[in-house]
This record gives sequence, structure tokens and C-alpha cells, in this order.
Amino acid sequence: MTDKLITEGKFTYAEAGEGPAIVILHGLMGALSNFGETFDFFSNKGYKVLIPELPLYTLPLIKTNVKNLAKFLKEFLEHKNIDKAILLGNSLGGHIALYFTKHYQEKVSALVLTGSSGLYEKAMGDSFPKRGNYEYIEQKTRDVFYDPAIATKELVDDVYGIVNNRNSVIKTLAIAKSAIRHNMANDLPNMKQTTCIIWGKQDNVTPPEVAEDFHKLLPNSDLFWIDKCGHAAMMERPEEFNQVLYKWLTAKNI
Repeated sequence: MTDKLITEGKFTYAEAGEGPAIVILHGLMGALSNFGETFDFFSNKGYKVLIPELPLYTLPLIKTNVKNLAKFLKEFLEHKNIDKAILLGNSLGGHIALYFTKHYQEKVSALVLTGSSGLYEKAMGDSFPKRGNYEYIEQKTRDVFYDPAIATKELVDDVYGIVNNRNSVIKTLAIAKSAIRHNMANDLPNMKQTTCIIWGKQDNVTPPEVAEDFHKLLPNSDLFWIDKCGHAAMMERPEEFNQVLYKWLTAKNI
């Protein structure tokens, strides 16, 4: 997907397709490429798909939090002249989508959450790989997936680089603390958007009961399980993820 990246001012993003806008929000350790197959699939199914690079490590430390990442999303939508979007978020990306929706419900036509944080902050805290040797980081990265082979050397190298960089570690911890402060439990019942929850049955980061809690608290939600799948369904089981989401969007006429 790097060949599709566009940089305009402070925004770097991938974009393809025409139609209703799907804006994809990656996670704390996530890259745009995590959604590569979803990006390709939906941009060929009548949607305009955009994936902005979130400024996780480039905002000033005092502004490195969920609130300002949601503000960045608002500015990105304004930059692209998008009045209303389907927001699809994994892990931290889901949390940003929820916080954004809390404040700008009129700008969100639907929500899609997969392995989202916002209720259960082990996703942001306990599971974050602390500095250590390469083998330790490799094991922690593999634990994110049901199939450890998904944790390629390239992916492990990326995580290793993040957790051994002082700047990125400090900002990651700032985001983790912010995520705990911005727990969404009390806000979810007020979010009327049609919501699709797609969850890996073997998610060890945000366990299945987290998906069930999201489903109970969001008044207009549907919950779908993907078996033999961990925290990042769109990476580990992309074909099934895309089909579930496409059928749901079609059924809801979104």
C-alpha cells in the first residue's frame, strides 16, 4: 500500500475507490498495511476507502491522547470534504472512532469495531510489550494472533523498533493512560449509530466478553464472531472479515 500513500500538509493517507466513505483507523502498533486486503476489497465494491496515518508519535507529548487523535480525525475529514463517514477501527482505532462519535454523531453514518479498546484497557496497558530482548518482543507480538505465523519478522521488527525508542515508548504510555481516562462505558448507550462488531473468538488482548459488553451497551449493534482468530481479524482472517462486513453493509443499505 505504500505506493498509494498521499501526503498533503500534515496528512499522509491511502485512498482508493468511489462511493460512501469508509475511514479506517489503525491501532497503536498497527500500520496502514494491516488493512491492505480490506482497503482493496471495499475500494472495488462501491466505496471510497481512506486510511490516514495517525500521528501517534508526532504530536507534542501533552497532546498525545485519545481526545487529540479524535480531533485529528475531524481535521482529516474536513480536509477531504467528507461530511459523513463509516468509521472502521481496530484496537486504539476503535477507541478513537467511539470518542469521535460521542462528540460528532452527525458525522458518523455507521461504526465498525474489531478488537476495539474503550472498555477494557488491557489492550493499551498490560499487553504493551515492555523493552526487552528480541525473543520476548517476538513472543508478545505472536500472542496477538491465533496463528503465530501472522507475526512475520517484518512485523516483529517494527514492534521491536517502537518499544526500544524512548520517544515512542513515552508517547505510547501517554496514550495508554489517556485510554483509561476515556473509558466509553457510560457513553455507548447514547450512540445510536448502526454498529457492526466483528471479533476474533480467540482474542487475548480484548477478550470475547469485551465484544459482548460492547454489544450490550451499544443500542443498535450486531455482533459477529470469527473463529480461530485473535486481536486483528482484518489481518488474520481478511477474507472472512471482508465478507462479514460487506454482507452487513449491504443488508443495512449503508
